[in-house]
Amino acid sequence: MSTTITAQMVSTLREKTGAGLMECKRALVEANGQIEEAETLLRKKGVALASKKAGRATSEGLIESYIHLGGKVGVLVEVNCETDFVAKTDDFKELCRDLCLQIAAASPLHVTREEVPEAALEQEKEIAAAQAAGKPPPAVQKIVEGKLEKYYSAVCLLDQPFVKNPETSVKDLITAKIAKLGENIVVRRFVRFQVGQS
Repeated sequence: MSTTITAQMVSTLREKTGAGLMECKRALVEANGQIEEAETLLRKKGVALASKKAGRATSEGLIESYIHLGGKVGVLVEVNCETDFVAKTDDFKELCRDLCLQIAAASPLHVTREEVPEAALEQEKEIAAAQAAGKPPPAVQKIVEGKLEKYYSAVCLLDQPFVKNPETSVKDLITAKIAKLGENIVVRRFVRFQVGQS
């Protein structure tokens, strides 16, 4: 027995995910009308789609700026996509603004884990191992791994929880936009200025 998929169900799923109407309808059919399950299916498809697009060149995009109230914090971020057409869309511009807010609020130091200097990682590992001194080696290893994950979450933009929705990471936010816009999106670089800090 099949579940009837209503226009309201499709509309609700579309508002939650930003996916196209037909994609939402297909996901609801596959999930037998369960909106939460359909949302999960669309997110999985979005991640798969984003990974397929990851190698594609991103030579267009925007440089977005943000000055926090009072002029004490400022951010510039370069976000790239594949075409000028996508760079001009409201969805892409919204993503750029959200990334500026994220950088202003959370003060990341790097875009990705790969940019973290090896010396900084080694220092964090040493600190974590010293804090776990006296515990069995397998426990020390787990503690060090856990502390490194927290460190990445603090200093890497893509690993941070999104300030507007902490249940979503910045990487997930970008992945959702890739799925919605159909192009690879890359945060190329950013700079954060704060009065009195160098």
